[in-house]
Amino acid sequence: MPGNALPLILAAIATGAVVPFQAGANALLGRTLGHPLWGSCVSLCVSLACLLPLMALARVEAPALSQLAQAPRWIWIGGLAGVVYVTGALLLAPRLGAAGFIAAAIAGQMLASVLVDQWGLVGLPQKPVSLPRLAGLGLILLGLLVMQWPWSGVRPPAGP
Repeated sequence: MPGNALPLILAAIATGAVVPFQAGANALLGRTLGHPLWGSCVSLCVSLACLLPLMALARVEAPALSQLAQAPRWIWIGGLAGVVYVTGALLLAPRLGAAGFIAAAIAGQMLASVLVDQWGLVGLPQKPVSLPRLAGLGLILLGLLVMQWPWSGVRPPAGP
């Protein structure tokens, strides 16, 4: 591992460390508001309310919206993915627990990431699948199975 990668890896770990808190808080927010989609909506509005002052402090210039016409249409999936993730976390974390949900989410992220890398999708560089990468993915999937095994305390789905 290159020496300059360690700070980036630590920053990524710290970033990931907030996700279980987000999942639990948003789940309670959804229950409090009476529907998971309201929880997602309010959570994303809070995100925007936090982001706008940061942008003002950093003096981020307004974008040239005309550039959007030349951009590939798939750039919009980021917002859709955010809604899917926030809503999925809202619904699934209370049933799977924080560790169970995060283990499953990471397994899904890694599986999709290997495919994205293999074909260089969504503007990222192509990194072919290799045996070590598949082994790492296999270990993550094995970890998911261990986290979700019947003795791990997975809660049954809530009633109707």
